[in-house]
Amino acid sequence: MSPTAILKRIRRLFASERSEHLDSINDAFLKGTLNEPVRPMSDQELARAIREFRAAPVSDRTLAKLSRRFVEVPRDG
Repeated sequence: MSPTAILKRIRRLFASERSEHLDSINDAFLKGTLNEPVRPMSDQELARAIREFRAAPVSDRTLAKLSRRFVEVPRDG
């Protein structure tokens, strides 16, 4: 699967609106300035990256965005 196809799937799953970050990654793949790694991550490297990501503090902007999503979701009943 091409990197741009993977980014499209990620956008559909997680991004409800345009994302400058995903756009910049997609543009870099298309321009050839960002390449796939020569060797994929090992399971240990992936686990370490996930742990580091989960340990990073959440930004105030992200919390506000998530809060708005909860408020905007229609409730049953």
